[in-house]
Amino acid sequence: MAQPDTKKIFFENLSGAGKAIAVLTSGGDAQGMNAAVRAVVRMGLYVGAKVYFIHEGYQGMVDGGDNIEEATWESVSSMLQVGGTVIGSARCKEFRSHEGRLKAALNLVQRGITNLCVIGGDGSLTGANLFREEWSGLLGELAEQGSIEADSVQNYSALHIVGMVGSIDNDFCGTDMTIGTDSALHRIIEVVDAIMTTAQSHQRTFVLEVMGRHCGYLALVSALACGADWVLIPEMPPEDGWEEKMCQKLSANRAGMKRLNIIIVAEGAINRSNKPITTEYVKDLVVKCLGFDTRVTILGHVQRGGTPSAFDRILASRMGVEAVLALLETTANTPACVVSLCGNQSVRLPLMECVQMTQEVQRAMDGKRFEEAVKLRGRSFENNLKTYKLLAHRKPESELPTSNFNVAVLNVGAPAAGMNAAVRSAVRVGISEGHKMFAVSDGFEGFYKGQIKEIKWADVGGWTGQGGSLLGTKRTLPAKHVDKIAEQMRTHNINALLVIGGFEAFESLLQLFEARATYEEFCIPMCMLPATISNNVPGTDLSIGADTALNAIVETCDRIKQSASGTKRRVFIIETMGGYCGYLATAAGLAAGADAAYIYEEPFDIRDLQANVEHLTEKMKTSIQRGLVLRNENCNDNYTTDFIYQLYTEEGQGVFDCRKNVLGHMQQGGAPSPFDRNFGTKISAKAMQWISKKLVETFRQGRVFANSEDSCCLLGMRRRALVFQPVVQLKEESDFVHRIPKEQWWLKLRPLMKILAKYKTSYDVSDSGQLEHVVRNRPKESDASVAM
Repeated sequence: MAQPDTKKIFFENLSGAGKAIAVLTSGGDAQGMNAAVRAVVRMGLYVGAKVYFIHEGYQGMVDGGDNIEEATWESVSSMLQVGGTVIGSARCKEFRSHEGRLKAALNLVQRGITNLCVIGGDGSLTGANLFREEWSGLLGELAEQGSIEADSVQNYSALHIVGMVGSIDNDFCGTDMTIGTDSALHRIIEVVDAIMTTAQSHQRTFVLEVMGRHCGYLALVSALACGADWVLIPEMPPEDGWEEKMCQKLSANRAGMKRLNIIIVAEGAINRSNKPITTEYVKDLVVKCLGFDTRVTILGHVQRGGTPSAFDRILASRMGVEAVLALLETTANTPACVVSLCGNQSVRLPLMECVQMTQEVQRAMDGKRFEEAVKLRGRSFENNLKTYKLLAHRKPESELPTSNFNVAVLNVGAPAAGMNAAVRSAVRVGISEGHKMFAVSDGFEGFYKGQIKEIKWADVGGWTGQGGSLLGTKRTLPAKHVDKIAEQMRTHNINALLVIGGFEAFESLLQLFEARATYEEFCIPMCMLPATISNNVPGTDLSIGADTALNAIVETCDRIKQSASGTKRRVFIIETMGGYCGYLATAAGLAAGADAAYIYEEPFDIRDLQANVEHLTEKMKTSIQRGLVLRNENCNDNYTTDFIYQLYTEEGQGVFDCRKNVLGHMQQGGAPSPFDRNFGTKISAKAMQWISKKLVETFRQGRVFANSEDSCCLLGMRRRALVFQPVVQLKEESDFVHRIPKEQWWLKLRPLMKILAKYKTSYDVSDSGQLEHVVRNRPKESDASVAM
């Protein structure tokens, strides 16, 4: 970690003048590759380097000619929202041969290119590394043949390579999420949600095949996100005799009033003897054993298609910028690296270490060392598997422990997509730990009115995919009704509390903590999960619901941009929600390619507005004749959306015209995104395990008594880990007037948005840049993961 006293490093000091960078996409396409290409091109041009596209992957590098084309700022416009890869990708046999690589080296040297940014899977990256190792030898050969001047060998002596992993399978070790994975999950979940309604109508069983020849990530996470009955993945083949177990489970679920069954099979699914398990085999099995009406759906290439999700666009844009920084900082003796995300932080890892680890997984699977394969996949994969097993398979009553504890769950504040997934997860984990679970309707208002009833395993079936809050939620804070709430706690003998909500939930927990002095009923373990679209809760980088809202905004912005491109010379002013927190406006600005985003946290005045108008006037002279400006609802009392709209309209007369759009409550609705379902499910399971531990620790003389600060916590995601933080300690970090944390990590994404919109700005790169090593999965760390 950088010491606080060291000088901040700003990337203005890193110049790309005289350097040439080429960018290529190779191997299977993935949504978000275009966002990465756009970021590399614009960041490269921004620092003064020359940037080239290499069309058709390595094939284009070998063939040269028009396949290697200089890129301009405008040439990457409008590609952010396009799936696949605009510059083309191809599998190339020729590059695998020495002759092919010799041709490729010649094509690069002739254009002075010694920096390569490769976006692809492990095969593409391994190829790039070999090319880098052979580079000086290849140049020597070319000089001997007289194809290049002798001094070129000196001038271009080293080839620098930075990789970004684009693969929908998420099969690359060392990275939490690869570009394209989140979008592929979006496609799968859209299909599963659609299939569920038809399956329910006819009481059918559906067997779905998803992609993942060697990696079960997509199958596992989509099973988690839709509450599938059974999942088959290559890393963890089912125990022998699984057929009978699966059929028992399916029929038990039907008996429990469930009208449908979903079985998800990864295309690479195998049994313990490494023989493939096909969807047809599974279907025949269900029909033969149970006689259920069963259908097979193979998703195929649908998963690669469609527009990239907001997460993939932001991930790819961050990685693209990071890749250029990494290229500017490499020296002849730094190993080739990949830029990736760990938790919420960008990291650089040695390319070959990641590739070796990825190959080790395959070797472990071939050698039937399945436990090891799961461990090597990394902490997030292992966590997903644990959580899935915990929630999908209900133990018979006789095997459950009995704890004699009662735990209540409630939602507080505005609805956020993913709240229901969190409630389902809490209820099921609580029941499997032996507790009695109680659901409180309508937040603290329902609490003091006594709307509390026991909730069972089957009551929360099918909740993951539902938006809003099924329990009902209110903004009422407990302080006014503390006496009545305490009375209800006594009546129902509530021993622990799980509160799921936004800033109101945080304030509620603080009030209940204060009330402990007067009411012993509140001397119990209490935990809060952040769930709000605004992402304005202290103590966490992300909240349940923010990803769904972000996708809703970005989808609308795409449509609006399309409309503006058609009319030409039109600027749209769009107002987003978020209270005083500018997260949605900023993240959507980055994901939708906005020209500006006005937020409360970054004060602006009339001069800034004037500069933005001038910037747009300049932009209208180019071939990109449209503008997109986002404004957070509370960014300024006087510069309202109407004011900004009128100002732009007046100043833009004769150059562009304006339209405005207030997005409103559509940002709160909709089915939760895969990220929110998964995040809600995982943090809720972790919170229940914490509550169980605290209940045991604080049980004395026949009752629970917990009055320490650390028994009233918020569970949040901080950089790379999930952390329980006492709410009292988070008080210092909060601005209660504006209901936002005093420090917010995403503010460092703002310079990225500005750079990609062609503004000169300063960008602090102190915390990026250190090359790390791939960490083997240590048993202790596995519980820290939140990465999807």
